Amino acid sequence: MKSKKLTTVIIILGIILSIAIPFALSPSSLQAQTLSQAKTSLLRLHVKNGKLLNSDNKTVRLKGVSTHGIAWYPEYVNRKAFKTLKKDWKANVIRLALYTEEYGGYTTVNDEGKAKLEKIIDNGVKYAALNKMYVIIDWHILNDGNPNTHRKEAIKFFKKTAKKYKGYTNVIYEICNEPNGDVSWSKNIYPYATKVINAIRKYDTKAPVIVGTPTWSQDVDEVVSKPLKDSNVLYALHFYAGTHGDYLRDKADKALDANLAIIVSECNITDASGNGNINKKQGNAWMKWMKKNGISYVVWNLSNKNEDSALIKSSCTKKYGWKKKNLSTTGKWFKKKMRKG
Repeated sequence: MKSKKLTTVIIILGIILSIAIPFALSPSSLQAQTLSQAKTSLLRLHVKNGKLLNSDNKTVRLKGVSTHGIAWYPEYVNRKAFKTLKKDWKANVIRLALYTEEYGGYTTVNDEGKAKLEKIIDNGVKYAALNKMYVIIDWHILNDGNPNTHRKEAIKFFKKTAKKYKGYTNVIYEICNEPNGDVSWSKNIYPYATKVINAIRKYDTKAPVIVGTPTWSQDVDEVVSKPLKDSNVLYALHFYAGTHGDYLRDKADKALDANLAIIVSECNITDASGNGNINKKQGNAWMKWMKKNGISYVVWNLSNKNEDSALIKSSCTKKYGWKKKNLSTTGKWFKKKMRKG
């Protein structure tokens, strides 16, 4: 009898385990476990004395790629694409460009459209975490010029976003891509940034925030006379080597001399339109200057759009695993530079 009872118990346990183990180790379960670990696996970043540091107070230099507008090219926000950039390009940051007006921009669509864009961002944040990359959530103003045009929407968006991602150590917020037109630092951008950063800090007190500067994020020197009160801030400088040279680096040097933290959150070796006039000589000067000053940079853009700033050839339909033959002239140039460090 004892033998039969023991056999019965063993059989029952076997049945239970045969059901429980596959469930516990299902792909969705493993994904959840992996993500839970990944979202806190990177050391959180912060700004101190004009430098970007991690939580061990070691200097960090971010190097990576920006998506094009995620409403227009959502297909490049995928885990394998980020893995390709991390493994083959040695990138450690990805920028998610959420246009505010152009190309199905966030402020122009209905609630369903907003939810779709937020889902792409959610995927991007998670894919970056799983690949141990930092991620910049970019409120990509452009034709709207003055960031205050959609300030209410920005505050609402960043409150929601900060609440959602406050537990992720890899998230950075960029609150106004390229202020332009009749826009000044003290009159327009400073008050906007103060309100939006306060909204973020209500939920996320630790994540770095990138703030754009006047004239398509070129006039970083304007910030010197009135820096933001929040110290965990990086000021954006954008360059396109076919248009911008020594004079723009001189402006940036003034900001650096004032101990302000700068990040090049968008750049390329084309002209400012993103198409034509590739200038590798000035590109090399910019790369040398950024390396000398320990400045992080993000390259525009991850797409196969038919223009020179797109890193992938327009004839290439691959969404990841790009080889040299799949890359544009700028794609090949930046991949080589990024890999060198």
